[in-house]
Amino acid sequence: MIPEIPPALFWILGALLLPALPRLWRPAILVAAPALGLATIIALPEGAEITARFLDYELVFLKTDGLSRMFGIAFGLVGIAAAVYAWHVRDLRQQLGMLFYSGGGIGVVFAGDFFTLLIFWEIMAVASAVIVWTGGTKESGGAGYRYLMYHVVGGSVLLGGIVVHVFSSGSIDIVAFANEGAGLGAILILIGVLVNTGFPPLHSWLPDAYPRASIAGSVFLSAFTTKTAVYVLARCFPGWDLLFIGGVVMALYGVCYAMFSNDIRQILSYHIISQVGYMVAAIGIGGDFAINGASAYAYNHLFYKALLFMGAGAIIYTVGESRLTHLGGLARKMPWIVIFYLVGGASISGIPLFNGFVSKGMVTDAASAYLPAYYLLNLASVGTFLSVGVKLPYFAWFYRDRGLELKRPVPRMMVVAMGFLAFMCLLYGIAPQVQFTHLPFPVDYSAFQMGAIAKALQLQIFTFVVFWFFREQLLGPAKVVLDLDWFYRRPAGFYRTVFVDGVSAVFSGALRVTLFLTDIGIAIARNPVHFWRMSGERFDADRDRAPLGPNLALALLVAVVLSLLLIS
Repeated sequence: MIPEIPPALFWILGALLLPALPRLWRPAILVAAPALGLATIIALPEGAEITARFLDYELVFLKTDGLSRMFGIAFGLVGIAAAVYAWHVRDLRQQLGMLFYSGGGIGVVFAGDFFTLLIFWEIMAVASAVIVWTGGTKESGGAGYRYLMYHVVGGSVLLGGIVVHVFSSGSIDIVAFANEGAGLGAILILIGVLVNTGFPPLHSWLPDAYPRASIAGSVFLSAFTTKTAVYVLARCFPGWDLLFIGGVVMALYGVCYAMFSNDIRQILSYHIISQVGYMVAAIGIGGDFAINGASAYAYNHLFYKALLFMGAGAIIYTVGESRLTHLGGLARKMPWIVIFYLVGGASISGIPLFNGFVSKGMVTDAASAYLPAYYLLNLASVGTFLSVGVKLPYFAWFYRDRGLELKRPVPRMMVVAMGFLAFMCLLYGIAPQVQFTHLPFPVDYSAFQMGAIAKALQLQIFTFVVFWFFREQLLGPAKVVLDLDWFYRRPAGFYRTVFVDGVSAVFSGALRVTLFLTDIGIAIARNPVHFWRMSGERFDADRDRAPLGPNLALALLVAVVLSLLLIS
């Protein structure tokens, strides 16, 4: 019997063990840590808790229920697949970042109090920034710093909200906040969490950083940050109207920018925003069925989004190119990668018999009582199929051959990981009841209704026909798409001059003045008479002139001291 211990401990201990092991053993630990953690999650009984006293509060390192178990199982399965995909990686920084990052996500899911949640939240922020930096390019360095700044600010707002909530309620327990009459603490916590969901306008870190991370690291990034935020929203803010409206906006916003992006990982990054929008909207609707829909959507999204990033990473790994306008003609050179990617593309597009069809149907059915939102979500679904299901694979693999050669073969373990995730996408699409057993509330939902299947196929056939006739125009120019990050990229020179160079100049000047005064003080302390006798020679370039300046300064100093004594 597996003891009741916090599952995140396996990831953290694995990370701490890595530096002491030979390089060839580290990939095995990268896989073993999430495997042991997943076994622990599956074995944990409902309602298991581990607590400890800290000052006047009780920390809850482990608290299990249907919602946390479901997210934990999905994180564990995807963590194993991502570790297998990264088997060829020998960079210790990447491996440490991957384990600490995914361990932080697991810790958030099973945290029972806000303080424990915040600790793992910040572990995720730092470790994920490291993963971005390991991309190894100049762009990765800048994107990593911008990413970290966003999450430091978001974490600070989250901390402020937790402090306000604790002082107002006297408890650190994680609770569901009421939509009406929410206090300042709840609002700040919500803002801090929304940063991690990629909620516009707090989202530009995501399409900025994910395309610049390491190839294997981007697979991990696609899984944990946004979905842990979705978990916290489902736990703390079900039924909030703002989330319903904002989720619909997210679904459309991400699709629109994905259509104009040229980098394959940036396209997939914008689709994270769009897909998370469906989950956020369902959480905003509230109720058991909508929360089940959001949870199922997050569960399935973990599998197909990681699979899509794996396919994109395989292209970059083998040919060293990520721009659609520079790709094409690769299908025959990597057939299994194409097949597995297309499974992911069919899943995210909601094609019947793939897992995305089931969860997307649950969310849109939950939104059917709100017809404008219902139609907008279906419109976003059309854009998803157009950009990720058709445009990206067509121009990356099937478009005209540009003479690209594979610089190196795809590692076998990368293909194995993609095959596993493709199988999971098909399993949960063909037999959704397997997934339904993990959902937080009892499920009574029939996914394969003829009307739903016909509607989905009609939309997808129509979308494919439109793409085929306008495919040349849809490729777009070979340009970098700037989002709201324009506002801090464009004036970057001004910000650097004022807040970096200006501040550095002030501190440098203050340091020089301080050192100068320190030297004078030391000289006076050693021999005051000699100092004043020699000061003229030391500080006056013209040695023939009498040292009037130092003597006058000494006289003024004495006068000031005497005046202060007389006043007191």
